[in-house]
Parts: sequence; C-alpha cells; structure tokens
Amino acid sequence: MPRYPRPALSRLGLSPGKTTRLKHLLYDHGPGGGTLLVLPIDQGLEHGPVDFFANPASLDPQYQYELARDGKFSAIALHIGLAEKYYAEFAGEVPLILKINGKTGIPSDAQAFSGLTGSVEDAVRLGADAVGYTLYVGSPSQDRDFLQFQQVRAEADRYGMPVIVWAYPRGDAVAKKGGRESLYAVDYAARVALELGADIVKLNYPVPSDKDADSPAPYPTLHLSHDAAFRKVVESAGRALVLVSGGEKVDDTDLLTKVRSSLDAGATGIIFGRNLWQRPREEALRLTRDLHAIFREYAQPPA
Repeated sequence: MPRYPRPALSRLGLSPGKTTRLKHLLYDHGPGGGTLLVLPIDQGLEHGPVDFFANPASLDPQYQYELARDGKFSAIALHIGLAEKYYAEFAGEVPLILKINGKTGIPSDAQAFSGLTGSVEDAVRLGADAVGYTLYVGSPSQDRDFLQFQQVRAEADRYGMPVIVWAYPRGDAVAKKGGRESLYAVDYAARVALELGADIVKLNYPVPSDKDADSPAPYPTLHLSHDAAFRKVVESAGRALVLVSGGEKVDDTDLLTKVRSSLDAGATGIIFGRNLWQRPREEALRLTRDLHAIFREYAQPPA
C-alpha cells in the first residue's frame, strides 16, 4: 500500500492557540516530525485496578510518568486526580493531555455515556497541551453526549485548547449492524468526530468478522484489505488528525507492524498504554526506542 501524507496543520482551520499547542506535541516532544506517541493511563477509571496486575509497579502513576519522560513520549493522557497529585514533578518535561470525561466499566455499555470529570479550564490551569473527550457513537445516550461535547468544544475554542476525541462505537444498535469493531462502525465514528469538531480523533483498527455481513450497504461488499480498510477510516476523518488505539498488550512484532501500517495509511500517531506500561521498565524503554526509529522514517516538516 502506498504511503499517504498526513494533513498539514495549516489546513486544519486551527486558531493560533491550538496551533501552538499542537506544534508543541507534534514537533517539540516525543518522536517529533509531526507525529504523536501518547502514553494513556485512564484505564484505572475505565477498567478498574485489574490492568495493573500484569505489572504491579504500574499501579503507582509515578511509573507511567517516568516512562513517559524517559521514553520521550509526546504526551501522557490521564484524568484530573492523577494530574493534580503527580504532574507537578514532571511539568515542562512531559506534555499533558487531560481527559475530562469518563466512566467506570461496571455498568453495561448498552447506553454508554461518559460524564465530565474535569474541564478545559482545569487543563489550562494545569498547563495541558490538549484535552481528551470520550464520545460513544451510536449509544442511545448520544444526544446528551453530543450536547456535552458541544459545550466542551466551545470552551476549548475560547481557550485555544486542542480537543482529542476518543470516538468509540457503542450500544445495541451498533452490535446489530456489524459490531463496534466493524469497518462500518469505526468509519462512522471517524466521520462523526470530524463533523462534531474534533481536532484529533482516536480510533480503533477495524477488525473483520462474520458479523460484517450485518453492516449497512455497501460495507458488506467492499472486501477491503486490513490496511485499505483503515485507510478508508483515515479518509473519513478528513482534516482531523488520527491517533490509533494500541489496545491490549500484543507481541512486539505485531505491535511494530501495526505502527508502520497505521502511519502508511496517513495516521498521525499511536496511543499505547497497556502495550507499554504492563511491561517491565527496561523492556518498555527498549520498545519505545524501536517506535521512535519507525516514527523518524515518517517525519515531515511543519506546514
């Protein structure tokens, strides 16, 4: 598959404040060259402590902060409690993406909705370079989700704060139309995030399955390769930069292959949490060096 260029910042319709903050993330920290490598630690809220059992040291947020600093990540993404209690020691060294809504994994996802846990004003006060918002596309609660996001986006515009949308298909209607990992669902989520005003959209890779036959036409007839399907998703995101979800811990070879194919498809970067902080520190740092080497191949100047 040919390599597709990423959208230039100058074509994203951003305010000076948003452009300045995004340049900080894309060029001054992390791999640079207009790419993003983000370390998220919102799993403690979303999943509970269960994800930390694989590497007990990771229960202490200090572990992830030090990994983000020493591994030269573009940013760390987390909720307000972990920012207020731990970030001061790393301010100026590790850029911050403040997640400002979330939910626990205890209720059913049938009517998924993430309430606010912080504000754009909190992000400004803490020195963040972006805010993160989880949007559940297709959930029966999407009407109040859209309204809540509209208020967040308006506040972000006032402060010149970039908004990263975690765009996740959810709900029974999605399950009946191919499932939340289908090309139809992920493609739709990418487009919704663009339509609602995301500056960056975080997406999962579509996963082919027998349930794809239940997706609305013409999706069941597309028969796209894995890479071509994700390229389709990136195209639907338009002038919103795409950040690819790393998901659960996988084999190193599979992880690096996913990074390369994502960047080939025009993605701006990867958000790797459990894939890295569930590993012992030295193993995680070795893998981040491999990631940086790949990202350098895709560097492009600001435009």
